[in-house]
Amino acid sequence: MKKQDLPQDESNLKSANMTEVLYVTDENNNYTTANSIGWDIKKAALDESLALINERIEEAKQNVANNIVSPIIYFMELNKMDLQVLAAYVGMWQWRVKRHAKPKIFKTLSQSALKKYADAFGISVDELRNFDGK
Repeated sequence: MKKQDLPQDESNLKSANMTEVLYVTDENNNYTTANSIGWDIKKAALDESLALINERIEEAKQNVANNIVSPIIYFMELNKMDLQVLAAYVGMWQWRVKRHAKPKIFKTLSQSALKKYADAFGISVDELRNFDGK
């Protein structure tokens, strides 16, 4: 993309007083960098992605409220993690994290296990233990 063709569309970047650095070609066809405050197409893609993430968070919240999954799943989605990432943060095998996502097993977790999850989510053990999805 030529430097003069770089989009400068309104986006969330402008409202946050930020810019995005992109590689462009200058008038001599040499690669250089330039700042952009946004791009409508990229904004639409990001908005759609965020909408999907918010749907997953809401679904996880409902599943906690209906006792289908433990609060671990809700906070995992809220923090934009997956099982692999969460397992790495808490230092456990993925199959153990998946097992702890079951409400019946979650209720039996030790204080130290709950603390690992709470620390990974940036919340207190009480917030994790008492979250009911409502």
